[in-house]
Amino acid sequence: MSDLAAGVARFQRDVFPAKAELFGRLAAHHRPPTLFIGCSDARVVPELLTGCEPGDLFVIRTAGNLVPAYHRSSGDGVVASVEYAVAVLGVTDIVVCGHSACGAMTALAEAHDLTGVPALAYWLHHADAATARAAAGADAVDLPALIRQNVRAQLANLATHPAVARARTAGTLALHGWVYDIGTGAVDDVGAGNGLGAVGDAARAA
Repeated sequence: MSDLAAGVARFQRDVFPAKAELFGRLAAHHRPPTLFIGCSDARVVPELLTGCEPGDLFVIRTAGNLVPAYHRSSGDGVVASVEYAVAVLGVTDIVVCGHSACGAMTALAEAHDLTGVPALAYWLHHADAATARAAAGADAVDLPALIRQNVRAQLANLATHPAVARARTAGTLALHGWVYDIGTGAVDDVGAGNGLGAVGDAARAA
C-alpha cells in the first residue's frame, strides 16, 4: 500500500500540474469516443496500450474480457455500463481486447477444476460459444485459437444489446476485436469478418 500512496504523491506533484488544463476540462466534460472492454489482468493497461489521455476511453474490465449477452432483468454491471457508454455518452467505437496468456481462457482450454471458485466458473459460461468453436474437430482446445474466438464471441454478445443494435443500425457505432500479445506488443485485429491484421501497422499505413 505504501507504493500506491507514493504513486499518488508523484501524481499530485508531477503529473497533475503538467496536465492541469486537461483535468480542468475533464472536471466538467466527459465525452470519451471509445468504449474499451478488456481483461482485468494487471498486464493489460488500456491507456498505455493505446497511447490515450485521461478522458479518451470509457473502460470496462472483466475476467476474460467477457460481455454477457443482453438481459434487461439481469442487473449486471457490465450490461449497464455498455448501455451507458452507448446510449448516454454516445461512444462511436467499441473495442473488445483479449490478450495472450489469459488466465480465464487458460482455465477453459485446460479444463481446470473450478469447484473452489463457483462464481468464476459461472462467469466463464459467457465464453461457452468460444470454447465450442475453438474445440470443434480437435482433440484439445488450442489456447491462442480460444483467445481469438472468445473476442469474436463477445462481439456477438455485444450485438444483442439494444443500445448497441440501435447505434449500429444508425451507422454511429463500430465494433472492433483485438488480441494483444504481452510478450511482443503486437495487437492483431480479429474482429469477425475483418481477417487478421496488425492494428499498429494498419494505423501507420493510414
